[in-house]
Amino acid sequence: MPFERKKIKSGMRNPVNKTCLALLVVFAFTLALAENPNPDDYTVNIHISASRLDRGYQQLEVIIDGKKCELESELALNRLLALGDYKAKLVQDEHKTSYDSIQTYEFLFSDKKTRKFSVNGRSE
Repeated sequence: MPFERKKIKSGMRNPVNKTCLALLVVFAFTLALAENPNPDDYTVNIHISASRLDRGYQQLEVIIDGKKCELESELALNRLLALGDYKAKLVQDEHKTSYDSIQTYEFLFSDKKTRKFSVNGRSE
């Protein structure tokens, strides 16, 4: 007997389609939130006093809470960031020992775009 298609009753629904639709809605909602950052979350004031390029990566000399730090962009954008004041939030703050730390800040720009910068230096 050749392959036969089973008829689906009009009252039955495919649970796979429901699951896919639910996942699609959740993904779209998550993506929408990622594209529209909440400015109230960016409470750290960062002043950029120097900006340069190194292998296309933005290198910044900044002041955060009165402390001098060096930041590096996570993307090779091949362009300089303008000097001045920016709003940011601390998105990574790891201290696995009393003497080591890993920190990453996310800047919020006036056009609602964001960019991450890792701390790669500190000075007094």
